Amino acid sequence: MNKRAIDTLSSELALDLTAARDHFAQVSAGLVGERLLGPKLAIVNPPLWEIGHVGWFQEHWCLREGRHGEKMLPNADALYDSSNVAHDTRWDLPLPSIAETRRYLATVLERTLERLAREPDNERLRYFVRLSTLHEDMHAEALHYTHQTLGYPAPNCAPDPECKPGSELDLFFDGGRFRLGAERGEERFVFDNEKWAHDVVVAPFTIASRPVSNAQYVEYVKAGGTAPRYWREQREERRFDRWVALDRHAPVRHVSWHEAQEYCRWAGRRLPTEAEWQLASSRVQWGEVWEWTIDTFAPFPGFSADPYADYSQPWFDTHKVLKGASFTTPPRLVYPAFRNFYLPERADMFAGFRTCRMNP
Repeated sequence: MNKRAIDTLSSELALDLTAARDHFAQVSAGLVGERLLGPKLAIVNPPLWEIGHVGWFQEHWCLREGRHGEKMLPNADALYDSSNVAHDTRWDLPLPSIAETRRYLATVLERTLERLAREPDNERLRYFVRLSTLHEDMHAEALHYTHQTLGYPAPNCAPDPECKPGSELDLFFDGGRFRLGAERGEERFVFDNEKWAHDVVVAPFTIASRPVSNAQYVEYVKAGGTAPRYWREQREERRFDRWVALDRHAPVRHVSWHEAQEYCRWAGRRLPTEAEWQLASSRVQWGEVWEWTIDTFAPFPGFSADPYADYSQPWFDTHKVLKGASFTTPPRLVYPAFRNFYLPERADMFAGFRTCRMNP
């Protein structure tokens, strides 16, 4: 890569890093007062801790490249290292104030941008800058889940998805040999759980063109199925702090993998595999909710952990794969090969599902 290309790439990385911080600041702006800690729940972090963690992660990888170099906060690792700070202790830590925390984030960002400008040809640094950008995007989306879980007003930047009426079709695919995973040499950032592309054989299959809608799920609930946790009398749903009329055309959301499986058994359908979903992604509508697949989150053949070793491997064999994106997912994370993963009982995310016809 020549110098001009390197400088262009570094400038783009700096712009994305700054944009991610601006978005994160918007999402977290309403988290003040008692909301900075909130109730102790297994499915959320105390927001004050989460905001500080984002700054720590960027400092840790972009300025210290792991554990090298001097920490900007003497006790930062003891406060914010998610790999070593137990979740249920995060409410009781001596966390800096929100003003101090935001100053910390601003200083880390400034120094990271200065280092990137100073070392544009440092490929390792460029990797960690991109990792930190996407990590911040993920936490911005996670804070949307926190707002929903705790019934806080929607962040100002949260779009209100418009769901237009449309026909659901069953689309047939011939299947065949399919390359699942990232190819070596791809220009985009590749997470370790996407490495590397390998051949899988996909049998012919038929998949719904759209995720399961609220209207379809209402029929299941009327037949004795479990309603999503934010529904009220099959007529309303809670969206952040407001109860709104149930949009019959919208994809059902806040459904766990187990609940999606129960729906499929009732409907005589099944969840798609990860390979089926990805093969079909160019022809189906997606992006309103994350979509469960039948597959357990597992390493691809030849997997080896990247420097941030705890991103994927601690969660193998216990989590399920989701594909697509939700309406709160930053565009930098939206591409068909991205592998999201959550425990099968979790439903606090904006997660739904689509179904496949049972194979003959």
